Amino acid sequence: MGNRYGVAADGTIRGVRTLLGMTAARGTNEYEVWARAVEGDAGAFGELFDEHRDRVFGHALRALASRHDAEDATAIVFLELWRHRRRVRVVNGSVIGWLLVTTNNVCRNQARSNRRYRLALSRLSPERSHPDPSDDLGTELDRARSAPGVREVFAQLNARDQDILTLCVLEELTTAEAALALRIPIGTVKSRLYRAKNRMAELMLLNAPDVR
Repeated sequence: MGNRYGVAADGTIRGVRTLLGMTAARGTNEYEVWARAVEGDAGAFGELFDEHRDRVFGHALRALASRHDAEDATAIVFLELWRHRRRVRVVNGSVIGWLLVTTNNVCRNQARSNRRYRLALSRLSPERSHPDPSDDLGTELDRARSAPGVREVFAQLNARDQDILTLCVLEELTTAEAALALRIPIGTVKSRLYRAKNRMAELMLLNAPDVR
């Protein structure tokens, strides 16, 4: 597919091409920039930050539904990229796969911290909230995930399911690219993706409102 997901300046989701497609279209190769960054070149790391910041922020915003939390998550992701730069795998000329999987991990940790904080507050001032109705999974998963109900359903999936849906459905990586990013066989990607889609659909049905 061509144009799809991204985040505008005001935080709304808008269409952009996948980063791998953008990199290929410009004829650039992140291997060269990344090699310099690995050796401690701050300028090269800054180039990668500028290249991928909006995509990472948009992904975190969809998961956390808070610009402030998404900004914090983005900062942590790039800090982790720098700290672990000698172990990061570049897939098809880009580090985007590693960044997105790391974003999932950071957002899960942040969501757990937020839940603990809300629980502590609820003991002082109880407050109940109800998730919005979810949309169907399908090709509109990314758009639907911006709704609180679907975001909560996505959060119920295990880490493997979240990562495989992020790479193959939300970011439209091929099964081969996802396999490289996750360091698993292509067949495992296909089976995990099948199970993750089914599990997501089941959870959406369970969380859907009764319509009589």
